Amino acid sequence: MATLKSKATEVLDQAKRLFGKQVDALIRQEEKVKDLLSQTGKKISKFGADSKIKKLVEPVGVFIRMIKAHFSGTHKLAGSTLGLLLLGLIYFISPFDIVPDFLGFLGFADDLSVILAIYAKIKDEIEEFLDWERTQG
Repeated sequence: MATLKSKATEVLDQAKRLFGKQVDALIRQEEKVKDLLSQTGKKISKFGADSKIKKLVEPVGVFIRMIKAHFSGTHKLAGSTLGLLLLGLIYFISPFDIVPDFLGFLGFADDLSVILAIYAKIKDEIEEFLDWERTQG
């Protein structure tokens, strides 16, 4: 039986195969990153006020804040971390990924699996960012 860590690695590898080249190009184009952040915000807002869904997509909000802080110069990220965050958001907004979004909850669960795998992989960096963020008050 596959371990949780090996499953997370497998999910990330699949996402990288689908969107890796897009991330490599995007990482150097701040305007396109801003567009990605906007599209992600719109997708999140479609979920409405459902508190369960909002809790599930909370990591996406953290990813957005981290990317914004990086590009504003207030909290720089390692290139690999930035790449993973962008990969997560591209995967999240893409209607055509491993399990297409038009399949309803299954497509959404697929998006969340990639987000959570990235979250687990860069947990230390996320915690460091959240600590930094709390001091910015």
